[in-house]
Amino acid sequence: MTIAHQAIEAGGATPPATVKVWDPFVRVFHWSLVGLFIAAFATGDEVERVHIMVGYAIAVLVGLRIVWGFIGTRHARFSDFVKSPATVLAYLRGSTSLIGPRYLGHNPAGGIMILMLLAALIGTCTTGYMMTTKSGWGSHQLEEVHEAFANGMLVLIGLHIVGVIWSSVQHGENLARAMITGRKKTGTDVSDA
Repeated sequence: MTIAHQAIEAGGATPPATVKVWDPFVRVFHWSLVGLFIAAFATGDEVERVHIMVGYAIAVLVGLRIVWGFIGTRHARFSDFVKSPATVLAYLRGSTSLIGPRYLGHNPAGGIMILMLLAALIGTCTTGYMMTTKSGWGSHQLEEVHEAFANGMLVLIGLHIVGVIWSSVQHGENLARAMITGRKKTGTDVSDA
């Protein structure tokens, strides 16, 4: 019996079909980061000044997201979605069989992806900044490490998109739309509600 049916039987009004999950900061952070990363990648060697300014903006966003991961709303906090490696592997096994549990916030695979994306962004921003210092200016090795982080981001972004599509299909909900509206469908099938 669904939550809606239980509420009707109990004489209550039908609850909303969706629930607020992603706060405005998480949503603005996510889509701003998408736009800024595209801008950084597009301006790489061609428009160095813009590339550097975009890199600083990304670094600020990442710093704010890390702080928000400790003090933000429930589903924005690291404590809500960072799970043990065993939990992540169990989730991935179930998900590949289309029996992975549905999470209202980030699922365990999404949680580890966030950590990897943040780590890769920190590496990209740090090496980018180091290239602007006297000691790092013109360093070919540093530039290669910076580019490796940026290219690693492309791989992680690709995996992230595949995971979002897979989870959307598996659970019958549009996760990209949820990151725009901040809302996800309710239901009794939620593992962490």
